[in-house]
This record gives sequence, C-alpha cells and structure tokens, in this order.
Amino acid sequence: MSLTNRHNIAASSAHAVTAAAASSPDPPSATAIQRIAEIGTMMFPIWALISGAIAFFHPNSLNWMTTTQFEQGVGLLMLAMGLSLSMDDFRKCAANPTPILLGFVCQYSVLPLTAFTIAKIGNLPAAFATGLILLGSCPGGQASNVATFVARGDVALSVLMTTASTVAAAVMTPLLCSLLAGQFIPVDAWGLAESTARLVLLPTLIGVALNELFPKAVAKIRPVMPLLALLLTVVLCAVPVAQVADVLRTSASMAIGPVLVLHGCGYFLGYFLPRLFGFNEKTSRTVSIETGMQSAALAFSLSMKHFSDVMVSLPGAVSIVVMVWMGALLAAVWRCIPIKENDDEKEN
Repeated sequence: MSLTNRHNIAASSAHAVTAAAASSPDPPSATAIQRIAEIGTMMFPIWALISGAIAFFHPNSLNWMTTTQFEQGVGLLMLAMGLSLSMDDFRKCAANPTPILLGFVCQYSVLPLTAFTIAKIGNLPAAFATGLILLGSCPGGQASNVATFVARGDVALSVLMTTASTVAAAVMTPLLCSLLAGQFIPVDAWGLAESTARLVLLPTLIGVALNELFPKAVAKIRPVMPLLALLLTVVLCAVPVAQVADVLRTSASMAIGPVLVLHGCGYFLGYFLPRLFGFNEKTSRTVSIETGMQSAALAFSLSMKHFSDVMVSLPGAVSIVVMVWMGALLAAVWRCIPIKENDDEKEN
C-alpha cells in the first residue's frame, strides 16, 4: 500500500480511509461508503467539537463505556493503523531517516519538556501536572495526517513519523513520564510500559502482520473499515470529556490554559526548529503538526488505568477537543499560504 495517499490519519479512521482508497483499483470516491468516510474525516474537528459538547452537557449519555471498553476501542484504532501499513513503509523509514529522526526528537523532547516546564512555572497541582506530562509523552495523535494534508505538508512523511513514534511509545512514554512526572507523584513505569505495549504496539504489529500475510483478505474489509473507524474515533473523543465533566466544570479555567500552551508550544517549536536546521517549508509544517498533536485518547486511557486521581485524566480529556481545533486552525491558515517552489525543492 502506498503512503503517498493524502488522506491518512494516524491511529484513527483516516488510516483506514486511505488504506481502502490506496488498495482499490477504483478512485477514492468509487463507493458511497468511501465518499462518506472521506467527507467525515475531513470534517473530523467538527465531529470532535459536537461530540465533546454533548459529552460535557449530557455526560450520562456516554457513561456506559467502561475503562476496559475504552482500551479496546483504542486498540481497535491501532489495529486499523497497522492494517494500513506494510513492511515497505518501515523500509522507507530506514531509507530516509533524517526528517523522521527530527520529528521523533521533537515529538519526544519538545512536548514532554514543555509540559514539565508549564507544570513547574505554573505550580500546577501534582495530579494535573502528571496528566499534562503524560499527555506530552504520548506518540502522534489522531488527525495529524489529515491536518498535514490541509496545511500543504508532506503527508507521506507525516505517516512515517506517526508510525515511528507509535512503535517507540511502549518505551518512550513510560520512560519520559517516569523521569518527569515522577517528581510530582509516584509513577508505575513498568505498568505504563505494559499498557502502552498492549494498547499501541501489539495491535499495530498484529495489523502489519495480517496485512503482510493475508493481503487479499485485508483488502476485502478495507472498504468498511473507514466509516467504522471514524465512528469509533468520535465516540473515543467524547467519552473522556463525559467522564471528567463534573471536574471540568469546576476546574475549566485551570485546565484549559496549560493544555492550550502545551499544544501551542508544540506547533510553534515543531515548526521553527526544523527551519533553524535548514529543512524546507513542507517538512517544517509537517513536523510542527506531528509535534503539536499527541494521542490524547491514549493519555486518557493510561491515566484512567494507572492513576486513581481523576485530575490526572483531565489534561487528556481537554486536549482531545483543544488539540484538534488548534491543529485545524493552523492547517487552515497554512492552506492559504502557498509554499514557494524554490523552498519546496530545497535539500534537507
């Protein structure tokens, strides 16, 4: 399957959308299901806002989903991501490692350190600070690839960056969380590692293996996967908000600001650091979006499983809506700023 298709969304419905489109001999709009999924994916920020509003004002409508079911939902999205990947994609990572390495360093340094700095300077409550650092230590998030497409970035590179950060999450997320958040409250690093491997790494690798071993069978289910994955993603965006709605009503002023600053710094530094090192505009936009968008659903899932204080879960729940809308706004602005041809042709 080619990674140059423009509608990939890491760890979410858009991976399934592009997998179906890329593997089919027909154009992406050949079937009604694919058309609906494509339109729905491009409107993901709107769905996230609507589902978040429903969850906030009517949390009881979404409290039916248990922590175990939420984890299973995250695992299914990771499986969908794996089904859209092949070993050729990993070989591409090895063939052009420099921009991917840059994105990896930004992903696992800029956001975790920024979260730690915000927690220290803002003198945030220990539990909330831990959740913020956990959020910043997670791999690439939902919608990063479609935001890259809208922003005129390098979508293929975006998917490779998301893949690299996802595969490494089982080590990097618990390691960073233990080193940085461990200064606030005790962190079960081994437990986080086990959960991250089970929720992210294992289903992703299973999906890759299935795609390699049974390509024809996987190709048959791809047309159905996009819409199902999109619906699941919307639900997983709403559930965290519903589960912390009561706390959010009393702590919104404290919670939203740090999350806004965290993602804002990610987008800002993720753009200017590549420019500082001579990368072209397209690559810099891509790294910016990859750095600013984390897997808030994974952060929420890990916080619910490994921390008893609901305040640890609050940053992940707030981020699901805030992050998507910040990324969508940034992508829309960049969409209006064409990339100069000579800049796009620069060697990295």
